[in-house]
Amino acid sequence: MRPIRAACLGTATALVTTLLACSPVAAAAGPDTDSDHGKGRDRVITLIGRLAQQTRIPVNPGGAPAQGDRTAFRSNLFDQAGNQVGETNGTCTTTRVDNGGAEECTVTYSLPGGQLAVQGMVFRHLIPGPPPSFDNAITGGTGEFDRARGSVHADTIAPGTRRFTIDLHG
Repeated sequence: MRPIRAACLGTATALVTTLLACSPVAAAAGPDTDSDHGKGRDRVITLIGRLAQQTRIPVNPGGAPAQGDRTAFRSNLFDQAGNQVGETNGTCTTTRVDNGGAEECTVTYSLPGGQLAVQGMVFRHLIPGPPPSFDNAITGGTGEFDRARGSVHADTIAPGTRRFTIDLHG
């Protein structure tokens, strides 16, 4: 039977790090004006994601993991002070089951001021134990995050909990 793990807390999913400066989302996602959207606005947002809901949709119910297995998930996002500041919603699709497995994930981070679209691979998700760390790409955004680019790094810090370091490049 396939191990049930919180492998998809967010990328992206993320969700989820290196010990970078933590700042509340409200401060990190401060106001923008149309004239300076995305121009020289590099910033780092560090959040904690706690898995709220996860559903696995296997290709072979009751059987071994298979290419095409899907996971849908949602996690709540918290700043360093413990205030809930958003959530992630996403899906991951298994693309490989050998060598520990691989899955492609698409995740939306809903934050104050807008959303971030994140996409990428998670490797070795089928190996028992804590879910692996991963890095995924920020492919776009809305509101204060329109034209967003950068990456999200995620580390598992406790069962069902990840630290996401969102590195935005302007």
